[in-house]
Amino acid sequence: MFDIGFSELLLVGLVALLVFGPERLPAAARTAGLWVGRLKRSFNAIKTEVEREIGADEIRRQLHNEQILQMERELKQSLQPPAPATAPTTGSAADSSAATPTASTPQSAAPDSTAAAQSPPSAQPASAPAAPSEPPRPT
Repeated sequence: MFDIGFSELLLVGLVALLVFGPERLPAAARTAGLWVGRLKRSFNAIKTEVEREIGADEIRRQLHNEQILQMERELKQSLQPPAPATAPTTGSAADSSAATPTASTPQSAAPDSTAAAQSPPSAQPASAPAAPSEPPRPT
């Protein structure tokens, strides 16, 4: 980190011996060691707290993202039409549609029955051909 070599440490020790003297140097070194230890513990505690907060934030973010993904899945499932039941059918589709009355069946039958009752039977053909919905186009 600071890239201090042995010769530089020896120089600092020699200057400290000259400044403090031989009597106070051991007490000064002990005090400096205690301060350095306290600083290291403080920095490690701060580092651990920051890492814990970052980890907690990351966990909160992941939980929030999972909740959003779950809500999105539920929304997609609610918007998708339900899958048709795969029950075995014995009859054809025409049989099942003929057996199941629709809302338009009684309404369309009512005008035909009143028209048949009002007109004489000789005026109505026995089987009328179906009229095409649109005339054929020339090619």
